Amino acid sequence: MHGMINRAIQCFLRDTYGAQTWSDIVDEAGLGLDNFEAMLGYPDTVTLDVLAATARHFRKPVESLLEDLGTYLVSHPNVEAIRRLLRFGGESFAEFLFSLNELQGRARLALPDLELPRMTVKPDGDGVFELTCSHAMPGFGYAMLGVLRAMADDYGALVFLEHQGWKDSGDEVIKVHLLEAAFSEGRAFNLVETEGATA
Repeated sequence: MHGMINRAIQCFLRDTYGAQTWSDIVDEAGLGLDNFEAMLGYPDTVTLDVLAATARHFRKPVESLLEDLGTYLVSHPNVEAIRRLLRFGGESFAEFLFSLNELQGRARLALPDLELPRMTVKPDGDGVFELTCSHAMPGFGYAMLGVLRAMADDYGALVFLEHQGWKDSGDEVIKVHLLEAAFSEGRAFNLVETEGATA
């Protein structure tokens, strides 16, 4: 697993619950390290151990934790760059959804070793979209639920999201019901980031 993904989990736990909670989870998982290096690779078992220890610590399903992680990646000020990258996908939530078809390729241009899931978005009629999420590690679709929920809020869209499980191929499927494209004002966003800007 690319270190950037493990680092994202670490930052999510530390920023959301504090340094002591992260330290407790490190001990519980038996990691033997305090920090993940973003540019290193780690065995997938390390990531699974961290997620399992976190689930035990909070007595929550791993799926809920992954959804919270996805929300964090878009909404927390410490990871504003990810939100900006995703907002370049389009001026509306629907345009953003279709931009996910190219996200894996765009990410590989910047970080060739980063294993983002391959995502395919197809319209399913009447404001319904199907997102297929393919990744070697099951459960990535739950993180995408959090990302989609936070991005809908960012665009001011009203959506209903359903994780529909796995296909025989192992791909995860999410149904996105776009109920209202302009439900609320949404967060401000400028194409050019200016000094001192918060959007």
